[in-house]
Amino acid sequence: MHLRRILLVACLAATAGCSNVEPWVKPYERQNFADPIMAADRNPVATSYLNHVFEAREGARGALASHGGGCGCN
Repeated sequence: MHLRRILLVACLAATAGCSNVEPWVKPYERQNFADPIMAADRNPVATSYLNHVFEAREGARGALASHGGGCGCN
């Protein structure tokens, strides 16, 4: 009896993973995640500056999808 319950729970858990997964966030709600307050960054100004420097250095290889020549004169 106890083994049957365990098997039933295991079968239900296994078949639950095969169900249709729908997104919890609707397309019109996704704009809320683009809000800067949702960023997991403590200092966005410093990170923006460091990304700019990194892009200027690595611009020749296409780091962070920025356009530049790699010489820092963009």
